[in-house]
Amino acid sequence: MHSMRANVYRVPAAGPDDVSGVEALFAAGLRLKNVVAIMGKTEGNGCVNDFTRGYASRCFETMFAKQGVTGVCLVMSGGTEGALSPHWTVFPRERSDAPASHALSIGTARTPTLPFHHLGRLQQILAVAEGVKAAMRDAGIDDPRDIHFVQVKCPLLTLDRVSAAEHEGETVATRDTLKSMGLSRGASALGAAVALDELDHSEIADGDICKRFELFSRCASTSAGVELADHEILVLGIGKGWCGSFAIDHAVMENAIDPSAVRKARDRLPANAKLAALLAKAEPDPSGKVAGRRHTMLDDSDISGMRHARAFVGGVLAGVFGMTDLYVSGGAEHQGPSGGDPVAIIVEKES
Repeated sequence: MHSMRANVYRVPAAGPDDVSGVEALFAAGLRLKNVVAIMGKTEGNGCVNDFTRGYASRCFETMFAKQGVTGVCLVMSGGTEGALSPHWTVFPRERSDAPASHALSIGTARTPTLPFHHLGRLQQILAVAEGVKAAMRDAGIDDPRDIHFVQVKCPLLTLDRVSAAEHEGETVATRDTLKSMGLSRGASALGAAVALDELDHSEIADGDICKRFELFSRCASTSAGVELADHEILVLGIGKGWCGSFAIDHAVMENAIDPSAVRKARDRLPANAKLAALLAKAEPDPSGKVAGRRHTMLDDSDISGMRHARAFVGGVLAGVFGMTDLYVSGGAEHQGPSGGDPVAIIVEKES
């Protein structure tokens, strides 16, 4: 009986257009058609006008198109504040003759285009929930407890999109384009929670999004961008029909300076393994305090609070693992408890 095998490659990037490291993987024998997803950290501001995300996606789309490959899930997260290093994480999968065991599994899906007036509302939650379920099926995972990371790249509102919705007689959740990023991330995270049976959609109303932070997903990571109008979804977990040397676990930091939860998750993974990738969220605690002490991330009029949070949490995690090419994404609305951040750890077992 055949099984599936997943791999993970972490590749440095000299800029948002630098795909040379990924091309080197292909030159070394990695088959393009096996790549199902690429996650990237690009050196933009991570806000509405961060075009490094779309630029990077276009460069990868061009590279794949030259070889006749389409449908690769491209999730670009802007913002490498502090000492975070721009990089790509490449996820290929392939059939294998090796016996199936419990190993890293990968699934992807895309939702239909989201009407702009549905963004930040229950309709977006339901659309993402269906997309996450489709990605789970693609990964061959039935039990939500076997999911350790759900990445959703979601759209945001621009002035043109707001105008288009209003021209059709619709109203949008907000006319503030920056606020729309948070609403979209929050609704997408709640959609993941619904798909993973962490929440029931009947418990959630439009007004709860980015308001009732006691509603959250334990392993959702959502990132908003101007470069798409649907949702790209990637799920990572442990599948029974998979083989290989990669394993994954996750933790939820209680606050931005809580490395103990991350260390415990690492300790649950094989000791004879090296870090393959770390995927985390970062959010300035809306209470205005970290571990009981006041922070000023939300009071800065010059720099977005989520940019502060990426640098801050990135520094904490870099200190734990001794590396800076970490995927730390800002904006953690409904992703972990208020002030806490989900972190997924992927390791490769050494033979």
